[in-house]
Amino acid sequence: MTKQKLPENYPLPPGKFGFPLIGETLSFITDPDFGEKKKDKYGNIFKTNILGKPTVFMCGAEANRFILQSHFDYFSWEKGWPKNFHELLGKSLFLQDGDEHKRNRKLLMPSFHGGALNNYFETMRNIVESYLSKWENLENFTWFTELKQMTFEIASVLLLGSKRGENVAYLSGLFNDLTLGLFSFPIKIKGTKYYKALKARDLLLSHLEQEISKRKKNPTNDTLGLLIQTKDEEGNSLSIEEIKVQALLMLFAGHETTTSMLTSFCLALSQNPDVLMKVKKEQNKLHQQEELSLNQLKQMPYLEQVLKEVERLYPAVGGGFRGVVKPFVFNGYYVPEGWQVLYRIESTHKDENIYSNPLIFDPDRFSKSRDESKKVDFSLVGFGGGSRFCLGYAFAQMEMKIFASLLLRNYRWKLAENQDLTLSNIPSLHPKSNLKVVSLSKDIA
Repeated sequence: MTKQKLPENYPLPPGKFGFPLIGETLSFITDPDFGEKKKDKYGNIFKTNILGKPTVFMCGAEANRFILQSHFDYFSWEKGWPKNFHELLGKSLFLQDGDEHKRNRKLLMPSFHGGALNNYFETMRNIVESYLSKWENLENFTWFTELKQMTFEIASVLLLGSKRGENVAYLSGLFNDLTLGLFSFPIKIKGTKYYKALKARDLLLSHLEQEISKRKKNPTNDTLGLLIQTKDEEGNSLSIEEIKVQALLMLFAGHETTTSMLTSFCLALSQNPDVLMKVKKEQNKLHQQEELSLNQLKQMPYLEQVLKEVERLYPAVGGGFRGVVKPFVFNGYYVPEGWQVLYRIESTHKDENIYSNPLIFDPDRFSKSRDESKKVDFSLVGFGGGSRFCLGYAFAQMEMKIFASLLLRNYRWKLAENQDLTLSNIPSLHPKSNLKVVSLSKDIA
């Protein structure tokens, strides 16, 4: 490790770099409590070496504000995320900074807000209804796997203009292989997770290239069509390669974290019957008025509290990487340029100074009278924060509300007994058993 020249009186954060080259990467990948154990030992800021770089973990709302807002220009997305992300996802919006990011975010924004969202409602509802009907006729199934297919189909139909049911299981499977490679060792040997991820990436990009070719011949008004037709101030169009990686990111972001949250939603309600009864009561009252409508999505305060509590207690991703482009001092410790930081979402969401009994699933903590997340800014960051708050947040919220409403109004379910509900956070949070269901039946109450 190259010796860093430090400002006077400011030491590096506490911690260890681990073994040469690999550092503590193996523990980081295999131990879900890696960050919490280090925090207990060293405090809210500590150093390690993971994924090929010296890395500083920063925990808590104060750290989130520092990274996501007050010192935003000290950090880079492109230089923060590990090499795997660059190779598997390409130089998409997710890995862009500065003017390039602003240009492409502005380009994609209309597809995730306003009128476009309203136009998505009927399609989302129809797809969710078809999956619920399918599951009703299955003797048993795993919810995480099925929800991945459902959310992938919603994203591909609405954002890319794909046809319903078109290779959904196959393409969703490819995305599963790709995401498993994001936090695997980048060993390009046949049979490894990373080799399979690269193969999946190539097949997905080939599929997207075919879709782009179709749209060029027959222009559409979906997001893919928008990307194809757009031109910058000088009249230049995006290249095929640029369109492909942005489309790949939209499919990835449009279903991976939503799948995790919906799986956690189903799990949490199964384990908390009092919450299930209360949120079901709200939905049944709305159902008596009319079938699910776009307007009704704005009349579900308790469901919104439940979804916020899912975001808090079961964040789909554990944190966010950033590359340090300007050295800084935080809490009396110096962090050099060229290192990377990882802000820890889970640590903030379980901070007992902000959230009372943080390990308990309690949607009422987000009621108007309590709203514990309002005590401290940047204390609920499952979708990020600051100027790069998740672009697809409203899209995901609509999708989750539609699924939750239709499930709660019409069905009851039973989870399989003796399954492993231990949570794994690679590539996104989910039970190790993938949440096995033995029955989904019509609720005739």
